[in-house]
Amino acid sequence: MNEEHQDQPIADKRARLRAPLMIKKIRLDDGEKVFFGYSSNISCSGLFISTIDPALPGSRFHIEIPLPPPISRDIRCQCEAIWKRSYSPKSPHEPGMGLNFIDLSEDDRKDLDAWITTLQEDAADA
Repeated sequence: MNEEHQDQPIADKRARLRAPLMIKKIRLDDGEKVFFGYSSNISCSGLFISTIDPALPGSRFHIEIPLPPPISRDIRCQCEAIWKRSYSPKSPHEPGMGLNFIDLSEDDRKDLDAWITTLQEDAADA
């Protein structure tokens, strides 16, 4: 293993989820939540959202991530789009965008790390 990555939390190594998480975008003006897309790749630093309408890089917004059991709670934070992939019928890749977490709290980071670690351990045992 590369020594510079030995001290990273397990969740900083991207995790492929068995079932995608539904991500909600929170509109700041009225507090309403709208469907934003699905995530199938997540870490403590950010996530990929599969969506046919990716935001432009540099766009910032608040999102809500519902973590399933054993965490069983929602994580809310501000994100920034750092890259996007538009839909193309010839592309083998799904459209979407990479998001960087801006203000993920330490408690949320710990819960996210614990949940991803559980997923990785379950996958290794399968």
